[in-house]
Amino acid sequence: MSDGSMDRKGPADPSPGFAVALGVWGRLGLMSFGGPAGQIALMHRMLVEDRGWLGEAQFLRALNFCMLLPGPEAMQLATYAGWRMHGIRGGLAAGLLFVLPGAAIMLLLAAIYARFGQADLVAALFFGIKAAVLAIVVEALLRISRRALKTPGDWTIAGGAFVAIFVLGVPFPLIVLASAAIGAFRALGRPGPEEGSGGPPPAPVSLRHTATTVIVWLVLWFAPLLAVAAMLGADHVLVEIGVFFSKLAVVTFGGAYAVLAYMAQAAVETHGWVTPGAMLDGLGLAETTPGPLILVTEFIGFLAAHGWQGGQSLWLGLAGALMTLWVTFTPCFLWVLAGAPYIEALAHRPMMSAALAGITAAVVGVILNLALWFGLQVLFRDFGTLELGPVRLSLPVVESVDWRSLAVVAAAALCLFVGRLGIIATLAVSGLLGFALKWLL
Repeated sequence: MSDGSMDRKGPADPSPGFAVALGVWGRLGLMSFGGPAGQIALMHRMLVEDRGWLGEAQFLRALNFCMLLPGPEAMQLATYAGWRMHGIRGGLAAGLLFVLPGAAIMLLLAAIYARFGQADLVAALFFGIKAAVLAIVVEALLRISRRALKTPGDWTIAGGAFVAIFVLGVPFPLIVLASAAIGAFRALGRPGPEEGSGGPPPAPVSLRHTATTVIVWLVLWFAPLLAVAAMLGADHVLVEIGVFFSKLAVVTFGGAYAVLAYMAQAAVETHGWVTPGAMLDGLGLAETTPGPLILVTEFIGFLAAHGWQGGQSLWLGLAGALMTLWVTFTPCFLWVLAGAPYIEALAHRPMMSAALAGITAAVVGVILNLALWFGLQVLFRDFGTLELGPVRLSLPVVESVDWRSLAVVAAAALCLFVGRLGIIATLAVSGLLGFALKWLL
């Protein structure tokens, strides 16, 4: 594998000590606000431009690979960078320090929400944050669509994905598989590796080493879940949480925004763990904390266990949060540590890149579905159902529009699109405005 020295932009420092790297991973974890786009930009500046720990082309190849994987791409990119410099201990350190600060904060916020979330004062504050999330999701939709939809074929895949999930209710994993297949099919007949894709193919990687890595991490992934099932029974909420979020970890392509509609439908309608309002509150909290946005799963896991069978157990909520974190992020280490040795080969596999492009285009349609789902929940109080054969749509009652929510959404949109404020500032403004409208009027 190339050391990347020929494509490095920043000052050469390819071999930092483990303690030095540990300090950088810690700072990255504490500063990783703003979602994956901001996190990846920060990582590029810290690792490529400022320190030269990764070369420019090497960084982009690793990013493309991580975008092919389910799970948070920024966390997996940090894991790869740590592995690249210090092996498995480096990958574990970088990945864990990227997640743990935000996870600790989210755990505290989930406990406060479970204890005081239904109080009028706190509900008024979350009212504004909930409405602001709609504007944030729309802004993410526009940003991603500009990057992802480059050809008429991309637009077709995005539109088909939206119709499939919003109108026909096709499961998200099937949409991912179909989009990847269509993207790969479009690559047939195209030229081979792009010019400048990294020179000759890298040396083969030991399949035995890869198999060992996969087996070890599969055991780590499922051992706690099986142990809890053996002790508490397969119908216990901790087992249900572990199974559900393990499934989610396999289909989280395109980041948290893309899978939120799928997660919300299951958590709200299928399992009844949380209300639609609590789901939006959790996303608003995840937007304000460092680390990957998928930490919203920790919030859901805490509330699901905390309120199991009508109880109010903070200890069970803590166990639910820990189970969720374990089955959400252990697979991320599996994907990266098993696949990292193959990253240099990505540039020589155009069909893999084309499959990624298909998935990315479909993600736009899925996020559009998410934006509509959020919009309906935020702006309207009452709904009716329209059924036409296999189509079953939940439509809002126009007279039930909440003008206060509409005002906060408009204010959040002004902050994001006109004032160019960051996410945290937008949430702060929206929270205060929502509090004033809900509490005082």
